[in-house]
Amino acid sequence: MGSTNLHKPNLLQRGVVFGALTILGTAIDLWTKEQTFRLKGLPGEQTPTWWVENLWGGYAGVETAINQGALFGLGQGYGWLFALVSIVAIAGMILWLFVGKACESLWLTITMGLIAGGILGNLYDRLNMHGLPGPFAGGVRDWVLLRYRSGADEYTWPNFNIADALLVAGAILLGIYSFLYPTDDGKVSPKATVTNDASVARDKTVATDA
Repeated sequence: MGSTNLHKPNLLQRGVVFGALTILGTAIDLWTKEQTFRLKGLPGEQTPTWWVENLWGGYAGVETAINQGALFGLGQGYGWLFALVSIVAIAGMILWLFVGKACESLWLTITMGLIAGGILGNLYDRLNMHGLPGPFAGGVRDWVLLRYRSGADEYTWPNFNIADALLVAGAILLGIYSFLYPTDDGKVSPKATVTNDASVARDKTVATDA
């Protein structure tokens, strides 16, 4: 029993990891939004500031924008719905991690911490806690600008923010986890394999001692 408890993840520690990532991600997102909009103003008030110009046709810079939709400008005009979905998602995430014991996986704990930070960063804006006026009320503040030019053609990626980047990073990590730790019938996850190997080794040790 002592050996089992020794290797069992501490839920409090995993809660600290999840909470720290959530708070840190949200704080960085909100701070970068606040600073960028303070320096660059509302959308249209200043021209873009470029960090990278014409690097193999690529441009990266800063331009303030307000998104009334979801990730990368999708679903314009449904900000209220995305706010509601965000609240439900956070609640479901916490239940899955700490009631469903998904937090026993450090990978999933980190992944959900990143996603939660992204959700809360944009939820802050959707609840209009930034206090932007008139048509910008309830909109998500975006500021990262990516553009590509090839000859006369120009392609601009929808403006985004740190919260969006956290959501994408979390989705990628979740996809990798699903690939590395499949749960389909007939398949054995690496985690289960490690557990079985440890059990076999322990049984051999007991038999030798006997």
